[in-house]
Amino acid sequence: MDVGLIVTAYGDMDLADVAIRAEDHGYSAIWIGELWGANAVVQATEIACRTDEIRIGTAILNVYSRTPAVLAMTAASLEDVSDGRFTLGLGTSTKIAIEGLHGRSFDRPVRRAHETIELVRAFTAGDGEPVEYEGELLEASSFPSLDVSVPIYHAGLGPANRRVVGRLCDGWIPHNIPFSRLDEAFEEVAAAARERDRDPDEIAIAPYVPSAVSDDPDEARDTLRRHIAYYVGSGEGYRRAVASKFPDAADRVAEAWRGGDKGDAANAVTEEMLADLGVAGTPADAREQLRTLVDETGIDHPIVVVPDPASREVTETTIDALAPERL
Repeated sequence: MDVGLIVTAYGDMDLADVAIRAEDHGYSAIWIGELWGANAVVQATEIACRTDEIRIGTAILNVYSRTPAVLAMTAASLEDVSDGRFTLGLGTSTKIAIEGLHGRSFDRPVRRAHETIELVRAFTAGDGEPVEYEGELLEASSFPSLDVSVPIYHAGLGPANRRVVGRLCDGWIPHNIPFSRLDEAFEEVAAAARERDRDPDEIAIAPYVPSAVSDDPDEARDTLRRHIAYYVGSGEGYRRAVASKFPDAADRVAEAWRGGDKGDAANAVTEEMLADLGVAGTPADAREQLRTLVDETGIDHPIVVVPDPASREVTETTIDALAPERL
């Protein structure tokens, strides 16, 4: 099975060591998240230098804090240092992160994603011609494109953002869209692809799969509940994605979280939500859940995400239990 693993921050575990462990266990890709505390590009560079074959991607770099030119140079450099193993994963992130952390206006996120990806494509076209671009938000001129070919994935959640995937991207990284709704949600991607004479089958579906594995199934489920509550409560786009299947429950989770009661928010995450938004249970149960998920959906590349509240023991058990060599 083609399974990736996202490494963000697992306590005091060295991320490059986790990547080496993932490569040894047969994971096909390592994905590096970025929000606050560490630079994903630096981490990806270290991982590229310490691994041999595993693919390396960003999941995700936001489209506000780096210009399209910087993203293009970053992609070209990482493609070189990894010997062709790099995938550029982009997304809009959230208003809280962009305005509260980066001090940028969260203006027209879908349009910014579209123009950023379009410009990165132009900057990496490799035809040597000067890039001339004038969009509604971004523009560039005079500088020739770089000779590099890097896959671009986008974490589009809403319908308009999914259309960006269909028009411009090689892959889609959905997060918190219920798995039972993925095929339906992908239709928006496919329709936009066909409008551009692109083959939707060539666009990889690579969702985050929040996963918690423990010999104590209650511990695993509680870890996943806290993860889901955090996203539903702190990001409106994530709440809407979950509400596409669980409108009332998503509202209860968000209301409790935003009211400051994180415990009640986690308790409001139902068993049905757990089953449709992640993988949780004993090693054997979790493996069966992941196999069933891939078999019954259009997922091409599940990206295992160990929730941030997980203990080190749960983290290590999850990485080992869901390794492709054991599926």
